[in-house]
Amino acid sequence: MATYSFEEREKMDGFKAWWDRFGTAITVFLTVILVTVGGTQLWKYYQQQQAQQAADLYNLVRQVQLSNDPAKINDAAQLLTEGFPSSGYAPRAALIAAQADVQASNHKRAIQNLQWIIDHAKETELHDVARLRMSGILLDEGKYDEALRLLSAGHGESFAGLYWDRKGDIHVAAKKISEARLSYQTAIDKLSKSNNYYNIVQMKLDGLGDSD
Repeated sequence: MATYSFEEREKMDGFKAWWDRFGTAITVFLTVILVTVGGTQLWKYYQQQQAQQAADLYNLVRQVQLSNDPAKINDAAQLLTEGFPSSGYAPRAALIAAQADVQASNHKRAIQNLQWIIDHAKETELHDVARLRMSGILLDEGKYDEALRLLSAGHGESFAGLYWDRKGDIHVAAKKISEARLSYQTAIDKLSKSNNYYNIVQMKLDGLGDSD
């Protein structure tokens, strides 16, 4: 048996008394810390796995897109929108599906995909893109008032020129030339002259002439 000096024994007895009083609480505290740290690492791992799976599915959507088969594209996109709706890949997959639907003249399903983006996407820029594309579908269907209401929603300043241009297109289709002229002029004011689309809108405006 080891021999301790009086001073060493006193320190040990003091430590034992301290441990008897606080040891259990300290053990619980350390356990909580370890569980928390472990849980945090586990959660990070889970998030990384989810992100990787979403990325893999998006790559699948891009591959299926080459088939030009809207049914297959929608099936692949649905895996993302239903399985990983909060990922940034899901609304982009929905955009691809909506584009395939428009090319297949399936306007109803295209609008459903675009509406999903408006309802679920976290990026406001994607909302702006979805509304712009949806308004184009409604324009083709002759639903002018509905398209204009959609374009009246708040949007980013970077989309202002495109939104006003689309309003001009709608007014032209509705034979409201004065409103169309005003819309195109506003679009020109919003677009940068370095933007290639600037000249296209200018051509639309010039094509309307000076009066109704």
